[in-house]
Amino acid sequence: MTELEIEAFLTVIKTGSITAAAKYLFVTQPALSRRIHALESDLGYSLIKRKKGVRTIELTNQGKAFISVAEKLQAVWLEAQEITNLGNSKIFYVSSIGSVSSYILPSVFRLFMKDHPDCRLVFHNHHSREAYSYIESRQIDLALISDNQFSRTTETVPAFREKMLLATNGLSELEEKVHPSVLEVKREIRLPWNPEYDLWHDYWFGSTAGSKVILDQMSLLEDFLNENNTWAVIPATVAYHLVKNKDVTLHELLDPPPDRIIYFLIPKNQKNGYVESFLYKLNYILQDRELVESFL
Repeated sequence: MTELEIEAFLTVIKTGSITAAAKYLFVTQPALSRRIHALESDLGYSLIKRKKGVRTIELTNQGKAFISVAEKLQAVWLEAQEITNLGNSKIFYVSSIGSVSSYILPSVFRLFMKDHPDCRLVFHNHHSREAYSYIESRQIDLALISDNQFSRTTETVPAFREKMLLATNGLSELEEKVHPSVLEVKREIRLPWNPEYDLWHDYWFGSTAGSKVILDQMSLLEDFLNENNTWAVIPATVAYHLVKNKDVTLHELLDPPPDRIIYFLIPKNQKNGYVESFLYKLNYILQDRELVESFL
């Protein structure tokens, strides 16, 4: 299996035919067909259904399933090729959970890159457990997570603490301060902020609560909160941005969930000059966030 064979397959998918793919790649049709056959031979199954007189391609079930695999392989090859171009350039690998990357890190990144124009910043969204594994294997220099766990090779340090608030759309009957017992779970947009929040949620709404929507992608929250008669419990740093939506109202919760703590992870016994600079800028950005206490 080669990069050219993967490229041939994905180009056929993109253009819709062997003929068009061959023109796109500036190769002959027989050469392109040989690449596809070689790929199928390596895999041990057919990717494309071949029918006489039919110009457009039709994928087999295995071919459809292989598309995402081929895209990942192509991405890996591209990353591998980029390494050759790095030379002596400096790289800083950062990871974060979605809520922090969406609503805090863009400002931090701008400040960081302004001070370090020669640094190559590489960022990935990772859940907390994933972040630990990447830090332990030294693939990431710093990660921001919400679910801390024990690791012999990783330092887990509190970065900041923030209050949890209630965000509503169209629930005008609610007071400024709201007790969870008056909330209808069928109107809830739920995100699993951390284990402490899940315990609080189970206490008030039950472990089998029928929430209207359950998300694991922070980026989708705003769209769902545009719907009338919905509510969500959110951290203060998220609320800071959501109040820009005129339809969203924030409430203080009575008997609220525990404050959310965001931790930063770094490999033990490994110094990286960019970490201190990055954390300094994170602390600066957090200073103007209400209901947020920085430990940096």
